[in-house]
Amino acid sequence: MEKNSIIVTGIGGNVGQGVLRNIRDLNLNVLLIGTDIGAFTAGNHLCDVSYKVPYSYDESFIDSIVNIVNKHQVKLIIPTTDYEVYYLSLNQDKINAKVVVSESYTTEKYLDKYLSFLHHKKHNIPFAKSWLPSEYNGEVDEIIVKPRKGRGSRDIYLNPKKPENFSDEYVIQPLHKGKEITTAFYVKKDGNLHGVFTMERELENGTTVKSKTTKAFDEKLREIINKMIMCSEFRGSVNIQSIVNNNGDVIPFEVNCRISGTNSIRHNLGFQDVKYCIQEYFLNQTPDDVKIIEGVALRILHDVIYPNVTEYDKLNNNKSDFKLY
Repeated sequence: MEKNSIIVTGIGGNVGQGVLRNIRDLNLNVLLIGTDIGAFTAGNHLCDVSYKVPYSYDESFIDSIVNIVNKHQVKLIIPTTDYEVYYLSLNQDKINAKVVVSESYTTEKYLDKYLSFLHHKKHNIPFAKSWLPSEYNGEVDEIIVKPRKGRGSRDIYLNPKKPENFSDEYVIQPLHKGKEITTAFYVKKDGNLHGVFTMERELENGTTVKSKTTKAFDEKLREIINKMIMCSEFRGSVNIQSIVNNNGDVIPFEVNCRISGTNSIRHNLGFQDVKYCIQEYFLNQTPDDVKIIEGVALRILHDVIYPNVTEYDKLNNNKSDFKLY
């Protein structure tokens, strides 16, 4: 009989690869399956098998996932991209495996930064003031323009000369100055908050390259998070990106209803949200207590090298001879 199987999506990105490494660290007897829009990715060597799938908003995406689930008796799916979170949540009833996601109406609000702002404003929860380009009238001196949905820190513009030229597929926010922090929180099956973990961070090209643990903002963050939980149905791991200004105000500017890209760092600093997902939804266990330790992390570049190979086509799992260097 085939092992119980877990799907991790988006394995071409750092989020998915971190999730794969964290699952490997748990030493489970599972078949680990990766999916991505690319056939050959840096995550392939961490998987027992991998599959190329359509974009999540393609009408054939769900059918592709259903076929993989049925073929491998998949028990659990952990999505790692914003769009996949929404579409898998929306179609959970069609999939014969548990998807670790928040409710679809929650993922829809937080897929779109402008809808996130309107939701927080309605419930008096802090969030960066946001405008559509069509409604912006120069209210602040410095601005940042970014896509309303997803895009992983791409297509971002600082202080463009003509913000009115952007379509309403973008959102405008004040360019807040201060410390950038990234916060993960985990909501258990029963809807209760399990724990919160925050790091100050520095980014390059939208990716965290340097970070350190901080508890300085926990009180304010817990107040924000508890209000968020009261107004939405979160499950699993959620990420908040915020700026702490010179007055000490915590200003969230983006919320992602998924495990974030620093999951591999958190895993080694006492906040193991991938493990909590596995414990609750795969092993039917109570998640371990959160035991955060102080720490600093740097991101470095590694190579995955396949000697004596001339084609990419068959390099889709961990059976191929490879070297990490």
